[in-house]
Amino acid sequence: MITIAISSQKGGVGKTTVSINLAHAFARSGKRTLLVDADPQGSVGLSLTRQSRMLTGFYDAIDDASLGLDKLVVPTRLRTMSIVPAGQRSEYELVEDHRVESQTGIRRFFRMAEEQGYDICIIDSAAGLFGVTSDVLALCDSVLIPQQAEPLGVRSVPKMLEALTRMRAVNPRLNVLGVVMTMVQDSLPESLDSVQALRGLLPTHMVMRDVVPRNDLFIRASAKGLPVGVMAEGGEMLAVFDRLRSEIETKMNGATL
Repeated sequence: MITIAISSQKGGVGKTTVSINLAHAFARSGKRTLLVDADPQGSVGLSLTRQSRMLTGFYDAIDDASLGLDKLVVPTRLRTMSIVPAGQRSEYELVEDHRVESQTGIRRFFRMAEEQGYDICIIDSAAGLFGVTSDVLALCDSVLIPQQAEPLGVRSVPKMLEALTRMRAVNPRLNVLGVVMTMVQDSLPESLDSVQALRGLLPTHMVMRDVVPRNDLFIRASAKGLPVGVMAEGGEMLAVFDRLRSEIETKMNGATL
């Protein structure tokens, strides 16, 4: 099983949108996909089901070795896609004592998912590279970095990459897939300039070819608890995430997907 963390240093960059729709793209391609909400705010769960706060989930599992994956997984309409919500112990991130055994719990969680036959696990992590997010990155195969197409955000990307480089000292196999630009507005010069600025700032391979546009359809899809590609008008966005999935598979280069 391949594990991909969707991570950023700041919130509001489209991390959950990328997580949900990328997981949907992998599932549509036939890969048995597990989408895990590792953000204590429960953003994935709240985007897809309003009852998510009542469900047992990821933070409960890493704290309680007796919880099997069958107690955590929420199926979706797509047979190859399942979700694990954040759970009821999402205060975990805020209380240092709770983190002592988190890597052990996360490792156990990944092992259960692999034993259940999942091909890929996509983890929507909390903003910042500390706490449980740090522990997730210490155990993942790869990380994808969403970044909003706005000038201030672009300036912060090099520091994020420096932090991930230090993280590779802890997890040498961590593959930094690159930065995917989000909320890109073709009608706003500053937004397009931000995309070009990042492409000029980083090596070509560190910026994903496709960008995720700002589109009201994402809000409407979230209101219905759906990935954007399921919407009747979602064909263009479906294609964006299919291309992103394909680029990621190429960058994984030889990993079993």
